[in-house]
Amino acid sequence: MAQVPQTFLDALAVRTWCGLALRSLGRAREEIDAINVYPVADGDTGTNLYLTLESATAAVEAVFAGHEEGGREQSGPSFADALRAMAHGALIGARGNSGTILAQLLRGMSQVLTAGDVSHVDGTALRRALRRAADAAREAVAHPVEGTVLTVASAAADAADGAEGDCGTVVVAAYEGARAALAVTPRQLAVLGRAGVVDAGGRGLVTVLASLVEAVTGEAVPERTHDGSAGADVCPDVPEHAGEGGPAYEVIYLLEAGDAAVARLRERLDALGDSLVVVGGDGLWNVHVHVDDAGAAVEAGVEAGRPYRIRITHFALDDVHTGGERPPREPVQRAVVAVVPGEGLAGLYAEAGATTVLARPGEPPASGELAQALRRAHAREVVLLPNDAELRHTAAAAAEQVRAEGVRVALIPTRSAVQGIAALAVHEPERRFDEDVVQMTSAAGATRYAELLVAEHRSWTTAGICQAGDVLGLIDGDVAVIGPDLTGTAETVLDRMLQAGGELVTLVVGDDAPEAVADRLEARVRESYLAVDTVVYRGGRQGAPLLIGVE
Repeated sequence: MAQVPQTFLDALAVRTWCGLALRSLGRAREEIDAINVYPVADGDTGTNLYLTLESATAAVEAVFAGHEEGGREQSGPSFADALRAMAHGALIGARGNSGTILAQLLRGMSQVLTAGDVSHVDGTALRRALRRAADAAREAVAHPVEGTVLTVASAAADAADGAEGDCGTVVVAAYEGARAALAVTPRQLAVLGRAGVVDAGGRGLVTVLASLVEAVTGEAVPERTHDGSAGADVCPDVPEHAGEGGPAYEVIYLLEAGDAAVARLRERLDALGDSLVVVGGDGLWNVHVHVDDAGAAVEAGVEAGRPYRIRITHFALDDVHTGGERPPREPVQRAVVAVVPGEGLAGLYAEAGATTVLARPGEPPASGELAQALRRAHAREVVLLPNDAELRHTAAAAAEQVRAEGVRVALIPTRSAVQGIAALAVHEPERRFDEDVVQMTSAAGATRYAELLVAEHRSWTTAGICQAGDVLGLIDGDVAVIGPDLTGTAETVLDRMLQAGGELVTLVVGDDAPEAVADRLEARVRESYLAVDTVVYRGGRQGAPLLIGVE
């Protein structure tokens, strides 16, 4: 349905823009995924843009809902509140290289359009905002490349600069400039020219700008005018550029840090890998990089500030280090997706070839995030390890959603990360899928698990009354031991678990655990339990100071 034409941009237009862009990206998602060959041919640019806009839209809707609940629905939120919410929502929900750049484009626009006390903006301000957006996106990318979404954004700003008139005139000019630039991206980037496609990120930006045109003018842009294929416009003599085999992992996280620390972080991550994009400001950043050492990338974030919502994705082995340009990636046969509670385990699981989703205390992943991780595994068959009893229904919903898309998904009901480690240890991709799932399920089920927590307040437990500050030892999910200190309580818990026998003890030590706890527990196993081995992993900033597994 056509929107009401207007000559300025206000809060309602921002809300309309979000809704239209989200629907348009939803329709175009598969097409954009299909033409995604740069910087990594992992077929997820359309999905990443959609999820980024979904987060932005949710933030804007929350602002409007807040006014309605407060009885202020007649006035509604201010234009500045709506646009800041859109930019912030995109920042915290940015996915992948393309989504991170889109978040910075929106942030650049917001910086200009929300300066001062304004209820709406005109064409002049919008021209400045589009220019700032394009410049900010280039500044966020460590090594800008022409023929990408950055080129398309700059072309939109250039076209807007030459447009005189109201917001409608400016957005139409920006859209047309972006569309024209998109059409020639195959002439600027070799990998696009050979694949016969336009840049996927640029294609997504054209879709977002088309939605802005409709939100402002009320006139829908025909989708046929920005087809994703390059057709006969491909130049066979495009210059060589990036697109070669690259790092094995994609690492993304939100980071709370100051400007100086982020400047140092950029230098360190740039030396570690490629496709580096750092966006944000005012103490909150979204960091995206492709690296071979995922742990080092996370550690760099820890040194810079407080990283969270960490996502580590292992690119399929068939397109890593090929020695030449990456061809469009075919799905691998089988992959593992795991939810992990800390950065250390995320690195451990990723090194074993799993796609990981980090679960922070109080921030469990939603079904949509798990479904996206299943897609990002880019496999015909996927094993999902939720590693938390409370994630069972969320994981089941994600698995069902992706099964409907033709992917075979098996959910192994692991209730702890140590059960996931046991399952991953016996995982053999060459086995038949059903046999592999049975073996992984059996290994997980044969692993008893425990976690040590510190009580936050006085309460009743299955082991009696605990006071704030007491250490709780939970075995298989129930409080079994209450003690005054973590090391002593852990020894009691371990003794109880080994009374039933065991061959291997797994310790996952968090940053909050005492330095000597692992040494004490290893020594106890050596002295008291013959033929039982112990392995220790560093979990980082995980929810529980200590996890214990006994197989």
